[in-house]
Amino acid sequence: MPRLFLCLTLIACLSPGLVSAAPVRVAVASNFATTLQLLGQAFTAQTGHRLLISPGSTGKHFAQIANGAAFDVFLAADAERPALLEARGVGVPGSRFAYAEGRLVLLAPGADPGRDPREYLAAGGFRRLAIANPRLAPYGLAARQLLEGWRLWGELQHKLVSGENVAQAFQFVATGNAEAGLVALSQIRSMSSDAGATHWILPSRLHAPISQHALLLRQGDAAEAFIGYLRSDAAADILRAAGYQVPKRP
Repeated sequence: MPRLFLCLTLIACLSPGLVSAAPVRVAVASNFATTLQLLGQAFTAQTGHRLLISPGSTGKHFAQIANGAAFDVFLAADAERPALLEARGVGVPGSRFAYAEGRLVLLAPGADPGRDPREYLAAGGFRRLAIANPRLAPYGLAARQLLEGWRLWGELQHKLVSGENVAQAFQFVATGNAEAGLVALSQIRSMSSDAGATHWILPSRLHAPISQHALLLRQGDAAEAFIGYLRSDAAADILRAAGYQVPKRP
């Protein structure tokens, strides 16, 4: 019996599924958290590795990682902060790449969908317009650039309510604390089909591209496997369905 038990133990320990299964600690931009959950489910089913997801603003994650926070992968909402980390020697050299490009939308539940979005904003028939913090969140910066391009930034200052990140900006609208918001298309895609909320996909030429970059922070089989999966065709299909554009791969 002891010999049989020893044999079974060795077989279990040498099983690829058990040996390779390990968590991947991912610091992810709040706008991408729901999509990452979908990617994580497919990745776990394929490899056995699971993701430990920590959503938040890209600015805050950057500060945490720069101060030694124990993450394996950084999925930012911009290109700047992963590049800064890489330049400081944080992360695996040469591992940074664009994994998705976000789209900015104007969400205005109850508004007439036939209206022009610029005209809707210029009319100002709302008490509050929610945006992410432009200093911390790339979607907030894109929102500011768009409003400046439409010459509405100064005019709407007294109506703006700023969330720490785009997830909080979306919550302001979802809870009725703001009648409209400049948020992410991926958030609209994740809404229930009966939400009935009016939204407009806004011209990307009016703001800098919301190019979202990934950085491998620590080498390891599980983390490297996830980076590989993120660049796969299967992941690209999930990204497009979630409202992201997929950057061209080299």
